[in-house]
Amino acid sequence: MPRYKLTLEYAGTRYSGWQIQTNARTIQGELHRALRDALGTDRFETYGSGRTDAGVHALGQVAHLDAASLPPPQTLVTRTNDALPVDINLLAAVPMTPRFHARHSAVARSYLYQISRRRTAFGKPFVWWIKDDLDVPRMREAAEGFVGLKDFRQFTDDDPEEKSTKVKVDAVTIVEDGALILIRVVGSHFIWKMVRRLTGVLAEVGRGEIAPGEVAQLLLRRSDLPAKLTAPASGLFLEKVLYREDEDLPPPTAAALAVRY
Repeated sequence: MPRYKLTLEYAGTRYSGWQIQTNARTIQGELHRALRDALGTDRFETYGSGRTDAGVHALGQVAHLDAASLPPPQTLVTRTNDALPVDINLLAAVPMTPRFHARHSAVARSYLYQISRRRTAFGKPFVWWIKDDLDVPRMREAAEGFVGLKDFRQFTDDDPEEKSTKVKVDAVTIVEDGALILIRVVGSHFIWKMVRRLTGVLAEVGRGEIAPGEVAQLLLRRSDLPAKLTAPASGLFLEKVLYREDEDLPPPTAAALAVRY
């Protein structure tokens, strides 16, 4: 059966996350509706590289598509985009061997979080505006405490008895881009709310409310602080899903033109 690797970008503001749900509008649900039009059949399957939560965006979500018969890649892209809403865009369709799997073949994921230092008329759906001054060097120092294979059970609502909460974080990079603070987190995979809680803790460090050295301790003891500090979904982007053939990530840059200020 033919298989395509699909790469999508989307603004998640109006959607209840990636995965199809019975009584909610989701990215995968809209993709399936568009693919039915593009393929002229409902006999196909898609598998995402992972879920994004309600309100979270993507610059490079990956899924694979299986169907008995598929049109040429560019034809599929054009037909699908014609049927998709304006806030979801199919960037590419690439033929793959049956051994490729959007989720299991991935070697890492990269998330980008955008904090705005000023009020914005255009970028509000894509940033977290923080009025307080943030000390970025303190945030960078604290971020080092998240790197490595760690247990993030205090940073998720997932049940550690049902699902492993250990995640290998390869890097946490924090850069300034005009009025934006960009936090990139690269890791093997991510668990529910982890990046948003990690970001919220780093912001609190930047405010001076938590010492950089205390961050590593939050991973070792029971605490409801990360949950209380969960950053809003608006600033979070699934930046890229990485496979063995991919090149290294470039330096972090603003995720949307509307918030380059």
